[in-house]
Amino acid sequence: MGKSVVKKMLFILSKAHIDSAYAAMVMANGARMEGIEAEVFFTFFGLDAITKKKLKHLKVATVGNPAMPMPTMLGGLPGMEAFASMMMKKEMEKLDMPPVDEFLEILSASGCKLWACKLAVDMFKLEEKDLIDDLDGILTIGDFYERADVEGTQIIFI
Repeated sequence: MGKSVVKKMLFILSKAHIDSAYAAMVMANGARMEGIEAEVFFTFFGLDAITKKKLKHLKVATVGNPAMPMPTMLGGLPGMEAFASMMMKKEMEKLDMPPVDEFLEILSASGCKLWACKLAVDMFKLEEKDLIDDLDGILTIGDFYERADVEGTQIIFI
């Protein structure tokens, strides 16, 4: 097999359900482990994954999630989201998956760039001090696309 043509992976995280946040982080980490540049752009509700007050409280979406192995009606019952989230976190611990805040620190230390979307930051009336310390900055979508203007770059929307 020849050398990979993928040089850079850019992930856009638009929702901060725990499964979506971990998908972006695991794939970004995997890219870094393969020597591929990686960046994560947190936009709209994806900002919850890098907002200091919210990142430790991410949940599993039990309603409107077609992959959830239960009827939608059950997913809407009181306590079901908390239960599903607890079960998922327990399974992740068994696999030695770090919690979100630690995973973000690991990504940053590996050279993965972490960006917040300026539009979403403004829309939710956040300030840089509300976001994780390992954040590389706040970018406009135009700035983000400029970072993609490198041969061998792939963009994944989560």
